[in-house]
Amino acid sequence: MSQAEAAFGAGGKKSPAPILKVDSVSKRFGSLVAVRDVSLAVDRGELRAIIGPNGAGKTTFFNLLSGFFPPTSGRIAFEGRDVTTISAHRRVRLGMARTFQITEIFPELSVQDNLRIGAEIAAGYALRAWINRAERTAVQRRVDELLDLAGLAAKAKRLVGELAHGDQRVVEIATALTLQPRLLLLDEPTAGMGDQETYAMTKLIRQLHRRGDLAIILIEHDMRVVFHLADMVSVLDQGKLLAEGAPAAIAANAAVQAAYLGEAA
Repeated sequence: MSQAEAAFGAGGKKSPAPILKVDSVSKRFGSLVAVRDVSLAVDRGELRAIIGPNGAGKTTFFNLLSGFFPPTSGRIAFEGRDVTTISAHRRVRLGMARTFQITEIFPELSVQDNLRIGAEIAAGYALRAWINRAERTAVQRRVDELLDLAGLAAKAKRLVGELAHGDQRVVEIATALTLQPRLLLLDEPTAGMGDQETYAMTKLIRQLHRRGDLAIILIEHDMRVVFHLADMVSVLDQGKLLAEGAPAAIAANAAVQAAYLGEAA
């Protein structure tokens, strides 16, 4: 394919630039190469799953995307901007969100108050001693929207520490959404959940995916979740990108089956 075809596509229309572009990223810890020369591109509104056996480099790769670790080599661009050396908290302000990274869930506060704190931070009120009535109303409107979206309205006044594990993870995602990210990174969102909790979390992620331009990247061990949700799947093995494609193609890939799908997660 020529450069013109790559830029404009077969129909002659210019293809939108990916929201996230990773070029030949590697991460070394001394003699250990945790991530080796990984490249990928994620489009706006895409739901991408990152899978692989234990020790494949998935968490390290997420840490590179979110700014916890700088890559040893390679480049990461978000919305066309080079963020390779930008810190984690600055990436959050740019529109990249990671559930456990962005805000801390406060178990001693109510669900509503957790979301209110996030909404006030997003609105730029975090360092203000007080906000006026109109600002409080706008914050509460945002909180109410997210409570409804996440199915938490009936539990708005419950303390987060009293909730079941699955509900706490939903609060974590809803709190991340208060910052209005354009890219959401979910690290094993269904870990430790039973079937009913997994179903509820999958339903929430699907709702977020269908809302529009929010791109979602998730690490997930439950292949039922991956194959029901993902547009694209990237498979890491021993720090390298082993395969990439639609879920059906990944499920049929012999190399993937040998490396991951045939083993216990």
